[in-house]
Amino acid sequence: MRRVWPLTVRGTGALVLAIACLFVANEAGVVELMYFGILLLAVVATSVASLYVGRRTDTITRSLVPEVASVGSEARVTVRVDVRTALPTAPGKWHDTLPKGLRGKADGAFPALGSGLRGGERGGARSVDLIYTVTGARRGVHPIGPLTVRTSDPFGLARRTVVFGQRTPVTVAPAVIDLPPLIDYAGATGGMLHTTTDQLGQGSDNLVARPYAPGDSMRRIHWRATAHRDELMVRQEEQESTPEASVVIDRAALRWSPEALRAPGADPGFEAGISACVSAVARLVHDGYAVEVLDSEGSVLVDRIDGGDMTEVDAMLVQFATLTARRDDALPHLARQFAGISTGPVVVIVGRLDPPDAVALAPIAHHSTLPVLLTAAPVGDAIDVAADHGWHVAAIDADRDLGVAWANAIGRGVHHVLG
Repeated sequence: MRRVWPLTVRGTGALVLAIACLFVANEAGVVELMYFGILLLAVVATSVASLYVGRRTDTITRSLVPEVASVGSEARVTVRVDVRTALPTAPGKWHDTLPKGLRGKADGAFPALGSGLRGGERGGARSVDLIYTVTGARRGVHPIGPLTVRTSDPFGLARRTVVFGQRTPVTVAPAVIDLPPLIDYAGATGGMLHTTTDQLGQGSDNLVARPYAPGDSMRRIHWRATAHRDELMVRQEEQESTPEASVVIDRAALRWSPEALRAPGADPGFEAGISACVSAVARLVHDGYAVEVLDSEGSVLVDRIDGGDMTEVDAMLVQFATLTARRDDALPHLARQFAGISTGPVVVIVGRLDPPDAVALAPIAHHSTLPVLLTAAPVGDAIDVAADHGWHVAAIDADRDLGVAWANAIGRGVHHVLG
């Protein structure tokens, strides 16, 4: 795309002056004005030709390092512009359009280029790399572009504006906050907790899957083995060296806000909950737990992540970049998902929490070695009610330090140990 009018204000003035000189020269018979007008027209024409003749910009490509940005973190964007020119070109300016989900300064000076024929490039092909830094501001997938490049001739009479319509989608993952470890609670897991180093190399190699039998919990279905065997397979009890944990995020929009249904990043409270969810998963996996990530309906959001497998944690962040809320409210029935099983830490993240909700969640606390409940909007004495039923509970929101809230949660409430 190019601007229709190629002249600057100076160039437009020169063109008007040239036409005026030709008109006056014709009326008054002044030959000198005729020569001057023709000279001005030649200068303007030459300026336009210097920008449009022998130069063509074909394509642009963008790359991001790291490939997935995250909220609050920086990423470097490199825009490669392929230019074909047989003549030297003047410097200019460029500007890359950033979406609301990214912040940064995406503009600068476009360099002057020498003749492509001088360096022996085929067809005068040249590449220009434009580099800038962006910061993730809003979770989701956001397109960068279009890129605008403006150049002018040495006299400032003509300009050329090229707008590249190509847009590059950039994934902005939720922020992962470094949470305090659970090492102090190793005894509560029956002596099963090991460091990440101990867990590396064990993972799925120690996992035994068997065919599904009536009465088996759906939460124990091993999806990879199911896909491989083409029949439902469930996990056998893992070796003592692989403790389990579960992280549950409530996605009911009525407990957050209607904006949480529309698009990622629209509801600050829901974003705090998403960040708490992925941060808890990262902490537990780092501490050696095999983690299941569910929503309040019992739906598996990502495949089970083995202890120490931080690569799968990174893959989870990409999936969570577009996670939104749901209309259905399944939180009062969440306890059914944990009926008849005993597990390690269970982390539940909810939006609004009232006392009846805390009572409905009470049975889960008695099936976990470390039940943690994080709420973005506690109502009344809901936190105290949850703590009385055995939860380690704390409030979270976009303005609070999640690390402090996590530390308060694991240090508050009655600590239940399975017998």
